[in-house]
Formats: sequence, structure tokens, C-alpha cells
Amino acid sequence: MKKVLITGANSYIGTSFESYIKTKHPAYCSIDTVDVKDESWQSKSFAGYDSVFHVAGIAHSDSGKISKDKERLYYSVNTELAVKTAQKAKADGARQFIFMSSAIVYGDSAPIGKEKLITKETPPSPANCYGDSKLKAEEGLRRLEDESFKVVILRCPMIYGKGSKGNYPTLSGLARKLPLFPDVKNSRSMLYIENLCEFVKLMIEDEQTGTFWPQNQGYSNTSELVKLIAAVHGKKLRLVKGFGWALKLAALFSGMVNKAFGNLAYSKELSEYSKNYRVCDLAESIKRTEGGL
Repeated sequence: MKKVLITGANSYIGTSFESYIKTKHPAYCSIDTVDVKDESWQSKSFAGYDSVFHVAGIAHSDSGKISKDKERLYYSVNTELAVKTAQKAKADGARQFIFMSSAIVYGDSAPIGKEKLITKETPPSPANCYGDSKLKAEEGLRRLEDESFKVVILRCPMIYGKGSKGNYPTLSGLARKLPLFPDVKNSRSMLYIENLCEFVKLMIEDEQTGTFWPQNQGYSNTSELVKLIAAVHGKKLRLVKGFGWALKLAALFSGMVNKAFGNLAYSKELSEYSKNYRVCDLAESIKRTEGGL
């Protein structure tokens, strides 16, 4: 039985992973969690753990210019804390460190109508301090890697599921309220929480090391996604063409428009793995997210 330590208490991903393992693979591993909000975590021994799954971090919730204090907080938590936690994990004899990075290291979504397909050759190009704080953490973690200490970096796209935060709940709310929605053709990589949890399990099981880009089997289209959400709630939502110009205009004043309707996708080859981790397809994942099935 594997022994796993989650660093970051009460996080959506951490609690979801613990629940997923206990429900789907109860005999696979034992899981402990430690809160890293204050300095007390440094007195806990990381010895004996096969893997440390680091989920602590500040999510990107800002639009526009942020204060210097907030910028320092991003680097303090997303970069310095991650590296410090990994240093302790290595010193205490843990064998693997899994870090939740993000597709944000490649910058913002492409504007509406423009493609953004990320391949293995695409260089990181953070557009803000959130993305840069994640990228700098990756760089610091790689310097710690050796034969006895393996580092896994997960550059995940938008993660969604029951109880998730971010863009998905906003789209869900619109799907349940609006009779009409703009018909926009875009491609976005997304990752359902159970697919992520299965992928993390495989990373631990296979004692992996390196950078990975997990995503759902197929790309998501924002308009079709909202229509699918509405259907789960028994609503018929009509997609209306001709709103492209209005959205492009709105994107000049708010970054949220491109975040929702722009393009940001990983090449499908980039996300392949030797074992199947996509335990749930898009339609079923929306049912589970919306209805808790």
C-alpha cells in the first residue's frame, strides 16, 4: 500500500483526490493531510511517504493590475512555499513530489477567432505574476530532482467538477438562467476532477517523474458546453449566431471574455499516457458535476 501526504488542507483538488481514492481505490494507499498556512507543518516528518502531493497555492482570481503586496503573495505561496515544501520532503526521505502547475504558464487564451494550440515545443510565456510564480516554482523543483527524489509537474488546463470554483460555476449559472447564448466556435482543453485524480494515482503508482499535460479526451466548445449543462437541468438553450463582434468588443474591456470564449488547447498527443486515466467522458462529467450523480 502506498503512503501519500497531501500538503494543503481543505483544497478542492486535495479533498477530491482523497475522496476519490477512498471511494474508488480504498486499498490502494493511505492518505494524510497537513496544513501549510502557518509554520507548524515544518515540525511534521515527511519520512516514509511514497509521494507528497502539493496542492497548496493561490489561484488566479484577479483581472487587470494587482497590488505589489498581492504580487509578493503569489510568489511567496506559489513559488517559495512549493520549493520549501519539496526541500523538506527530499530531506526527510520522501520519494516523489507532485506539483500542481497550470496551463497559465503558457500565457492567456488567444482572442476570439484565433487559435492557440500548445505542443511539446511551445515555450512557456507567462502573461502575469500568477503564471510566472508557477513557472518559477517548476524551475526550483526541477533543481531538486535526482535518482532518489522524483518530481512530477502537472500543467493542468481548467479543472472542473462538483464544487469547483473559477469559470465553470459562472457558465453553469448562465446555462440555468438564460434562454439564449452566443454561438461561438472555440476549442478549450478542460480536465474533469475525477480524470485528474486517476491521473495523479497513476503518477504515484508508476513512480513517474517529469512534466505532464493531462486533459479530457476531447476539446470543449464553450457554447456547446453551456448547452449541455442546460440540458442536464431540463432546459432547452438556443445558441444564437452573430454575437462574435460584440464579444470581441467586450474583450477589449474585460479579460474574462477571452477567458471564456477564446482558444487555449493542448495538442491531443501531448496528453496521451500509457494507461487510461479518462474515467469519465464530457457528457457524463457534466451530469456528475451538475447533479452529483
